[in-house]
Amino acid sequence: MSQDVPPQTPEALFTGHSQMHALVRTHDWAASPVGPVASWPTSLKMLVKTLLGSRYPMILTWGPQLTQFYNDAYSLVIGDKHPAALGTDIRGTLAEAWDSLEPLVREAMTTGVASWVPALQLLLNRSGYREESYFDVSHAPAYDDMGAIGGMLAVCAEVTPRVLSERRTRLLRDLSAQAADTRSVAKTCGDLVTALADHPLDVPCALLYLREEDGRSLSLCGAVGIERGGPLSPETVMLDAASRMAAPFLRALGGERVLRDGLEVLLSLKGGPFGDAVGTFLFQPLAGSGTAAPLGVLVTALSPNRAFDESHASFSELLSAQVAASLRNARAYEEERQRAEALAELDRAKTAFFHNISHEFRTPLTLMLGPLEDVLAQVPVTEAARKDLELVHRNAGRLLRLVNTLLDFSRLEAGRIDSSFEPTDLAAFTRDLTGHFRSAIERTGLSFSVECAELPEPVWVDRQMWEKVVFNLLSNALKFTFDGGIIVRQESRGHDVLLRVTDTGTGIPAEELPHLFERFHRVRNARSRTHEGTGIGLALVRELVVLHGGDVTVESEEDRGTTFTVRIPRGHAHLPSDRIQAARQQASTALGASPFLQEAERWSDAQPVLRALEPVPALTEEEEAPGVDALRARVLVVDDNADMREYVERVLSPSFDVVLATDGQAALAAARANPPDLVLTDVMMPRLGGFGLLRGLRERPSTRAVPVVMLSARAGEEAAVEGLEAGADDYLVKPFSARELVARVRSMLELSRSRREALRQEMLAQSLRESIQARDDFLAVASHELKTPLAAFRLHLERLERSLGEDALGRARSPLESAGRQVQRLHALMETLLDVSQLTTGRLALDLNDVDLTAVVGSAVARLREEVARMGVTVTLDAGTPLVGRYDRLRIDQVVTHLLTNAAKYGQGRPIAVRVAAEEGTARLTVRDEGIGISEADLARIFERFERAVPGRNYGGLGLGLWIARQVVEAHGGRITVDSKPGLGSTFVVELPLEGLKAA
Repeated sequence: MSQDVPPQTPEALFTGHSQMHALVRTHDWAASPVGPVASWPTSLKMLVKTLLGSRYPMILTWGPQLTQFYNDAYSLVIGDKHPAALGTDIRGTLAEAWDSLEPLVREAMTTGVASWVPALQLLLNRSGYREESYFDVSHAPAYDDMGAIGGMLAVCAEVTPRVLSERRTRLLRDLSAQAADTRSVAKTCGDLVTALADHPLDVPCALLYLREEDGRSLSLCGAVGIERGGPLSPETVMLDAASRMAAPFLRALGGERVLRDGLEVLLSLKGGPFGDAVGTFLFQPLAGSGTAAPLGVLVTALSPNRAFDESHASFSELLSAQVAASLRNARAYEEERQRAEALAELDRAKTAFFHNISHEFRTPLTLMLGPLEDVLAQVPVTEAARKDLELVHRNAGRLLRLVNTLLDFSRLEAGRIDSSFEPTDLAAFTRDLTGHFRSAIERTGLSFSVECAELPEPVWVDRQMWEKVVFNLLSNALKFTFDGGIIVRQESRGHDVLLRVTDTGTGIPAEELPHLFERFHRVRNARSRTHEGTGIGLALVRELVVLHGGDVTVESEEDRGTTFTVRIPRGHAHLPSDRIQAARQQASTALGASPFLQEAERWSDAQPVLRALEPVPALTEEEEAPGVDALRARVLVVDDNADMREYVERVLSPSFDVVLATDGQAALAAARANPPDLVLTDVMMPRLGGFGLLRGLRERPSTRAVPVVMLSARAGEEAAVEGLEAGADDYLVKPFSARELVARVRSMLELSRSRREALRQEMLAQSLRESIQARDDFLAVASHELKTPLAAFRLHLERLERSLGEDALGRARSPLESAGRQVQRLHALMETLLDVSQLTTGRLALDLNDVDLTAVVGSAVARLREEVARMGVTVTLDAGTPLVGRYDRLRIDQVVTHLLTNAAKYGQGRPIAVRVAAEEGTARLTVRDEGIGISEADLARIFERFERAVPGRNYGGLGLGLWIARQVVEAHGGRITVDSKPGLGSTFVVELPLEGLKAA
């Protein structure tokens, strides 16, 4: 044998240091179908050598006996079948999965066409049981020295954790969505069981047991995948310590997670993707609120084709937490509903009481007022007696007005107000009403002006209600005005009628204005003509104006006066159709101006006394009257994308009142002016982003408790954790479904309402914290969603290209290549953005190995030559001897790629020179172009994020490549510099230590 021919022994060929290198060297190949190594064709030797050197899972079969060769990474795929599988027939090693794999292997070996199948489900028996697993696999033909197909080369990557994570995430999401609208424990149980039934691979069967009120038994409230009443699914479980049946339930109620194995004898249940017998049940507690006892026990069957490992245990814990949270919310709702029903019953009783008491009061008051008026009109009495009679008459009238006011409020609260809206000449009617007060006002020395312009059409009002509005406002103005005068103005403005009552009285402190229309609220220490009053006059005005579809506002300045403005719409489209000119069913509570004037006339003679008013005692929960029906929730949607804003508005507007904002700054101003019930905000926005908006909301007490749901295109655990740690209540990743969005918003609003209504209840507070924790854990399992559609698109392009004939392929080659380049460009853009995320959060991890820098640079230049050639650019490489250091191969390749593409982009089509050399113990990579160069002002910032060499000119790109390159180089303990002048090109120099990464 010539001295120039290298030896053909295994020791000489397979010189690596891995386990598989050693096994291949020592294997008795002579006893195998492929024979001794010396007889192998060169192609087989090279394939095995390449395979052993790869860190990606690869397997090679050769010859008709399908003799298999594989590397260290693949040995993990076959588990305990390694190392016996080396050199044997693959059909024996993967016998249980061969039905799925054989068509792919045969296709590669008979047709020469490679295949790529993502997330292929395989049945493997590699760990002592029939395991459900998923792989991204590619099968390609392997050619011998004569060009014939001699075998098959497969590359695979196990994606089982990803597939299971996505599937389990969908289950948790479905559970959340199903339970979002529940209103009772029974309905919640049914919805939870429905959601579980759609996921038999993860939950072959489930039993939902809830504790009875006496705590002595559990009742079956839901079952899926198993018949109720069986040996392991009794309708009732008595919690008797001596009962064998109750033992796992009692342990679960004590806080344990209990596994019960070997149940195949009791069950005929099949599960998993391969229909194997289910034999293990998991018993988990359903946690109650705070320190309360568990609500019950969730029993789930474990898939016979998945080990109960750490991820499975974590998923099971999340599952029980989600079920428990839904049940706690349902129970809280039922308790709230019971309280509401009790309050409603109290309200009905109170309304009936007021109705009855009004009659009881009104009858004797009528019998008092009638005879008193007769006596005063007909019977001569002494002056002293007359004054006494007038005093009795006046106070009886005041008492009657108070009774009628309380009756009006009781009717308003019960929704039984008797109204009748009719077209009215409101200018004349208002002038007539105000005329009753003229003498009383002028008697006090105040001026009185009424300016009621004629209106273009009759206005639809309830005359009795409008009378009360005008009289209350005038009475209030006179009460607090001592100098100057009172002005009443009424006019038409647009589609509304405005009534303004302005006085020059004492005014109202700014801090009192927000509470002015609250029931029973009175301004403390206010100077007035009398201290009498219940604090319900202005509240009644507001309620009556609201019934007209309008509103009432107030403007005031201390010692300058006050203006009340009443606005009601014209027309009657806004009014209840059944109350248009309706017949009245109740006795009128309108008493005319007399009671108001009687009090006002008395005020004109009295001197105001200033004293501190005692605070009105707060009502107890039982005494507090329920308010009117709640309005629809206001949701503030913030996004800089117009299409997204319109879509979210369209989705949410049927259920909520939606307010839109284009960025965080505008949203913050709107939220502070009128706090919404919930904020739904994008993360990335101009002027002020989502996190800045979140901080601004949390700074103000008025918006601190507003729930915030963040929308983002950033997927992954880190992004979700970042949003939640910043104070967001939920984190929704785009794309999302309309149903999920509505469910999340409704869930957040319900959660927010529960927080507001139960702040004093520690039990509910703990429940909410557990719900948030469950949601945090749920969000933590989502990752890598951006890459999935891109990989699918790339796969379809490849399949399309393979499916076209030669003629069609020739015509479509240019569009297909263009589409492929765009896919590659989008993939590079995604990788760049993910790199930015890692770098900005300090999570860049280097995979350091002994790497030849010269080889890495040469490989990158060769790969990019064709791409830059399309731009008319040539690249020369000056590379000497190998330069070995401790580097991350992929990251160094990334640096070279950024520098070359940057040079090609700004090089004006001129040549690029790349040089790799060692200087003074340092590896130096130089990339020089003859392009436009960089100005001196731009050199200082060229390595910063989002900076580009030529600001203002459209060269494309994000301005991130050089920043990423600098971060990677510095992470290796090196540095990157640039020397450039405008018009003379640029030279980038990367210096890396040859001894590897220096210790910190």
